[in-house]
Amino acid sequence: MDHSAPALLAALTSARPSRTCEAPRDRRGLYGLIDHEGRLRYIGSTASRDQTLYERIHQRHRTGSETHSHYFARMYNTGRMWRDRVLQRGDPDGDLAKRVRNAFIAQHCRAVWICLPDDADIPALEAAVIAIAPPDAVAWNRRGMAVYEEPVDLVDVTIRSLGLSLADRDTLDRQKARYLGREIIPPAQTGTTLQACVLPFPEGPFRFCALDVETANNDRGSICQIGVAFVRPDDRIETWVIYVDPCTARWTCSWLHGIDAATVRGASTFAEVLPKLDAVIGGLTVYQHSSFDRSAIRAACAAANLQEPNWHWLDSVTVARRAWPELKGNGGHGLASLKAHLGLDFEHHDAGEDARAAAEIVLLAERASRVVGPAAIVPDDEIDVLERVDTMPQVASSSEPPLPPRPVACAGSARPIGSVPLTQGNLNHSHFYLRELLHHFPSDVIGGSNAASAAKRTVSVDWGGQTPAATDIDGKKKLFRRRAWVGAFFERNRAVPGDMVQIEMLRPYAYRVSILRGSS
Repeated sequence: MDHSAPALLAALTSARPSRTCEAPRDRRGLYGLIDHEGRLRYIGSTASRDQTLYERIHQRHRTGSETHSHYFARMYNTGRMWRDRVLQRGDPDGDLAKRVRNAFIAQHCRAVWICLPDDADIPALEAAVIAIAPPDAVAWNRRGMAVYEEPVDLVDVTIRSLGLSLADRDTLDRQKARYLGREIIPPAQTGTTLQACVLPFPEGPFRFCALDVETANNDRGSICQIGVAFVRPDDRIETWVIYVDPCTARWTCSWLHGIDAATVRGASTFAEVLPKLDAVIGGLTVYQHSSFDRSAIRAACAAANLQEPNWHWLDSVTVARRAWPELKGNGGHGLASLKAHLGLDFEHHDAGEDARAAAEIVLLAERASRVVGPAAIVPDDEIDVLERVDTMPQVASSSEPPLPPRPVACAGSARPIGSVPLTQGNLNHSHFYLRELLHHFPSDVIGGSNAASAAKRTVSVDWGGQTPAATDIDGKKKLFRRRAWVGAFFERNRAVPGDMVQIEMLRPYAYRVSILRGSS
């Protein structure tokens, strides 16, 4: 198949639209989302090696969060299908509205796709296709289009198909009234309050932290969400996040992060949050991904007539530039590019998720024995709020000498925990089993049988590639869940049936695998 951008775009636009549930469950590639009027509106890809077209289209886009990059869910969060993701968490009214929305998308929306080989540079092909696509075909990309008005007739069809009762229909009418601003959701009705959704600060000690903010508008002081990822001495990450009331009526960035005035209703102000935050992170190195977050803290302090905290700021953009120079001119070092390059799994433009991603970038650079040192801080006027959606401006390397790389475990300090034999089936399917070794891994990295029940923690696996793999363990199949790296590991070591995979623990939550030759 011709993998040029014009050929791929032509294939997408000429493909037969299919129901989202028909997307391939074992293939990756490019795809397009088609709205209820039959128009191609979004072009995307399975950038992660562990994500299939079915998972991305039918599960993420259709049933995912309404305020993140799950475009079917976002574009049809309207009318009787609307729910407030924060205030209606666990609320039966919101759950019913989402159920109707999921069914509506399955019944009335479609998708197209092109399957591509796993060794294709899928993120680069996606970018090339988007660059030449007609504006209407990428109207949803980067949240460039407003949410639809409710397609009333089609929603009626969906409600009838679900056989909803009159009481259920009254519930959906209440949701529509809330969407239109005619009815406020009282805390007693939702069963939760905004403050109940705020996580307590984790207890230290910590090596460093990463901080990210979202703002209500182009005024950097209009902080509406703060996320902090705390990194423990054993490299575990714990994330803390809080909504902040910026006390503004201008919400021009809600299209980007999904936060609006209703989301922060009842939240603390920045002046109330900062002293508590400073007490926890004041003695830590604070990473940001670009200089935006530091300048936003400064602007919010000025607006509240507070003294800016004297935090030790470093920049994970500069860390990434030093660690992965090959990305310069090839996608850049913004979070979206690094997400694809490093296989990170996070929801962009959520402060907690972005802070965790920045922390993971620093850890991956350390684990790969790359240079990690003081990061340059770019002038505040070089980055605009909306520029963060796509690319970050280039930053000159710091003139300060780099710190020595963080020590990694040498062969003498690694502790072997066992080895497993390889069969032809293992080689064919790029996996190996951990059945006899499972008890050597922490219980909090062992999850269920699918991605929805993945463990909250991951381990780092040094397999000899450019960067270690980050994965939890499928407790049912008893193997590493994210295993796109395993095939490359086998190929790099020319593994054959009868060889053994030796597994060593470098430190808590960090392991190394290698091949031991079999007797044959």
